[in-house]
Amino acid sequence: MAGLKDYVNSNVTKNREQIEYHVKEILKLIGEDVEREGLLETPARVTRMYEEIYAGYEVNPRDVLGVTFDEKHEELVIVKDIVYYSQCEHHTAPFFGKVHIGYLPSGKIAGLSKFARLVEAITRRLQVQERITSQIADIMDEELQPHGVMVVVEGEHLCMCARGVKKSGSKTVTSAVRGEFRSNPALRSEFLTLLKQ
Repeated sequence: MAGLKDYVNSNVTKNREQIEYHVKEILKLIGEDVEREGLLETPARVTRMYEEIYAGYEVNPRDVLGVTFDEKHEELVIVKDIVYYSQCEHHTAPFFGKVHIGYLPSGKIAGLSKFARLVEAITRRLQVQERITSQIADIMDEELQPHGVMVVVEGEHLCMCARGVKKSGSKTVTSAVRGEFRSNPALRSEFLTLLKQ
């Protein structure tokens, strides 16, 4: 399967002319001179950016894990520090951070790069951090059927840091726990300890 970077949002491409028109109108409405040199290409640039940052709409996240491998390994597997960028659905302001995924295989594993692709497929659309966290955990749980899954997502939200309460540097941490991670405090503790290393 191609990486998500190979996808663009075809709805944006198909509606390029309309999107450029509306971006130009918004610039006028906030008081800008859309004829000045620095803004002449801005509507086209914004549209190209939308093709990229909303590419997640082109991919079914459930398909991303793709081919799995039969493997007898049933110990903790952690993929951490997966960087993501997303857009808050409330303000369309960027938020970004890291995703950490731990799972306890039950005889079936996925290629490690698939976890980064899963994160991209879910985050490259309008989102909230809580949903990102749950969706990753649910898809992992349903597609790999492991003994357990735990997902921790860290995020810095510009809608909170750069506007509104303007609390620069504040971070949000969310988690989702499935299977044995829910019932086994020692397993959760092992995962969280390994994240700090």
